[in-house]
Amino acid sequence: MGRPPDISQMSPDERATRLYNRVMTMHAAGKTDSAECFLPMALQAYAMLPERDADAHYHVGVLHLTGGDPAGALAEADSIRRLSATHLFSFVLRAQALELKHDSDRAKQAYRDFLTSEATERARGLPEYADHAQNLDSFHARALEATSGKSKT
Repeated sequence: MGRPPDISQMSPDERATRLYNRVMTMHAAGKTDSAECFLPMALQAYAMLPERDADAHYHVGVLHLTGGDPAGALAEADSIRRLSATHLFSFVLRAQALELKHDSDRAKQAYRDFLTSEATERARGLPEYADHAQNLDSFHARALEATSGKSKT
C-alpha cells in the first residue's frame, strides 16, 4: 500500500479534510475500529483551524454523528445557522442528530425546513453544495419520505 502521506507538510485545511475523508471511508467500509481511532484526530484537526466555514462545520458535525454524539452535531448545525440561516447543511445535521436522539417531531421539522429552503439554496451554487451533491440528493429523498407521513422513523 505504500507509505501514508506526511500530513505534517499539509496545510491545516488539507490535514483536516484528509482526516475527515479517512474516517468517512473507514466508516463506510465497516472498519469502525479504525474510524474510531482517527475520529479524535480529525476533530482535533478541525479545532485547530483559525476559522471554520459552513463546509468545515458540516464535516465536524458529520464526525460527531459518526461518533454517536448528537449534541456535538447539533452545536455544529447551530454554528452553520449563525453563518447562514437557511444553509442546507444546518438542516441536514439537525435532522440526523435529532433522529439519533429519537426526537422524531423535531427531526421532521428539520426535514421540512430543508425542503422549504432547498431550491433557493441550491440556486446559490455554493461550492460545498456541489461537493456534497450526492449527500444532499440522498437527504432530499429522506426528507420527502420523512414528511410524507410514510416515514419509518
